[in-house]
Amino acid sequence: MTRLNDPNSDLPAAPPVLRIERTELRLPTTGGTDVLDLTSAVSDYVESTGVTVGWVLVFVPGSTGAVTTIELEDGCLDDLRRAVETLAPERGEYAHNLRWGDGNGYSHVRAALMGPSLTVPIHNGRLALGTWQQIVLCDFDNRPRERRVLAEVLGS
Repeated sequence: MTRLNDPNSDLPAAPPVLRIERTELRLPTTGGTDVLDLTSAVSDYVESTGVTVGWVLVFVPGSTGAVTTIELEDGCLDDLRRAVETLAPERGEYAHNLRWGDGNGYSHVRAALMGPSLTVPIHNGRLALGTWQQIVLCDFDNRPRERRVLAEVLGS
């Protein structure tokens, strides 16, 4: 009888077993285009799973938050805030504001432009990020809140 993963077998090796691990972070925000560093929390979580190869998906539920990477340096953060203000000015006219009256039309547009999720490869049990690359949550809403951030690891 020939078995999978038997070095003397003619059969292909069995694929590694893929695991899915999930966690949730909760972060307070101020309502002023917050940019919060998630890198350590995501990295620590990935290492705790024991997954050595795979991906981690980082996702923010809601329509006024986004997840991206950036060099977490004051000049870069100022540039990012200036860029999103240029693309979707806080004091611009938004149909959303006319309909709902909550004044956060710009928040929805900014979040839609950046996107709610990010996928990062895991190599040798670590995030495959560049030297100056950090994972950040951008909260564009116009009021303080507690944001949920979901992280899902897929790998073996």
